[in-house]
Amino acid sequence: MNRRTLLSTIGGGLGAIALSDLLSPPAAAGLATAGVIAKPHVEPRAKRVIYLFQSGGPSQLEMFDYKPLLSEMWGQSLPDSVRKGQRLTGMSANQAVLPLAGSIFPFKQQGAAGTWVSDLLPHTAKVVDDITVIRSMFTEAINHDPAITFLQTGNQIAGRPSMGAWIQYGLGSDNANLPAFVVLITRGKADQPLYSRLWGAGFLPSEYQGVQFRSGKDPVLFLNNPPGVDAAGRRSQLDALNELHRLEAAATQDPEVEARIAQYEMAFRMQSSVPEATDLSGEPEHIFDLYGPDSRKPGTFAANCLLARRLAERGVKFIQLYHQGWDQHGGLPKGIARQCEETDQPSAALLQDLKQRGLLDDTLVIWGGEFGRTNYSQGKLQKDNYGRDHHPRCFSVWMAGGGIKGGTVYGETCPFGYNIERDGVHVRDFHATVLHLLGIDHERLTFKFQGLNAKLTGVEPAKVVRGVLA
Repeated sequence: MNRRTLLSTIGGGLGAIALSDLLSPPAAAGLATAGVIAKPHVEPRAKRVIYLFQSGGPSQLEMFDYKPLLSEMWGQSLPDSVRKGQRLTGMSANQAVLPLAGSIFPFKQQGAAGTWVSDLLPHTAKVVDDITVIRSMFTEAINHDPAITFLQTGNQIAGRPSMGAWIQYGLGSDNANLPAFVVLITRGKADQPLYSRLWGAGFLPSEYQGVQFRSGKDPVLFLNNPPGVDAAGRRSQLDALNELHRLEAAATQDPEVEARIAQYEMAFRMQSSVPEATDLSGEPEHIFDLYGPDSRKPGTFAANCLLARRLAERGVKFIQLYHQGWDQHGGLPKGIARQCEETDQPSAALLQDLKQRGLLDDTLVIWGGEFGRTNYSQGKLQKDNYGRDHHPRCFSVWMAGGGIKGGTVYGETCPFGYNIERDGVHVRDFHATVLHLLGIDHERLTFKFQGLNAKLTGVEPAKVVRGVLA
């Protein structure tokens, strides 16, 4: 059958079916689609993940890792016995001295467990009994791009599948009308660049890549029909296109053709589901008050946190938020105060909102960046102003919900906040733990690529961090 005959047949034979489907959505619409894991490897504790990624490397010493010794030794040089010859970035390696700098922000013990939290985070302090602070995260990457790529894809080299892509590939979707993997980026923040490959599918079929939602009238680019094309016309076009694609798939056995069909169909369903999910106008006043005044401004971190809750309610499996601006080599006190003002209340509000709706128990929430900051000042140290360089040796993240033990601090750094003393958590351990909470054995979620059973955690050892599990 030639293409003209095929199109004619489709137009006449499938047009009525397409219109019928449009007016009466099929029973499968909105229901889950399966991943490659038919049965969980372990009992899942979480159904979904909301990852609040703080791009740029937040300073753990100003927020979660209280080190009074640094204030006592203010201005003194970092001892060689502490540094132990560890490499520095080119930005501070040539400094004549590396002057120790304690945080100028007070810390207090908060919650039933007395967790040390900075005064920069008054809202997080109120929910600290719901979170586990991991003070002993570490990575091998000392520069932003490989470090962010490592956290997001399990490898410092670009081109691997992202965390969300792996999870969708393994577990599928809980709502066929929305992407299983959605990305939200705070609008108007300038700092280290973010690339779409951070939420890409890598060598997995392209249908598993994250879908970025933007603020404004078109949350997803090129989703709406162009002028002159109505929904019935678009449905008919897709049916014709799908028939051509299926002929191509039969001839070439190319899985990307099937992925393309799935993406077209998802886009069609999203034309009605995305506007509803992203419309915050129906949220009550007390919810906007909970997330703070920025939640009324589309594209802010606060508005994105509120949107993340709405997406979680609607079955989105992996919701990735990116908030830039933490790369404070200089002017750190003012810079980090501004960042905390933007992120503290909405991060805490997200936990409170999920909890009051009964969603926190099966939603894993993660907060953290790609590495930490040095205990010494980069550049000139002043009484009320200093900067900090990159520090991959130890940094802090927190996790809450979905199987996490609340009110806990895991791991410990040395009194100088420079080295890990106890219970180090490598990036691969972090990934293994997230997968475990979702019911996945990280060794068994694989995809054949270039002759290797590739995994999110790679080929080197990785372990589940049992000490953070409830």
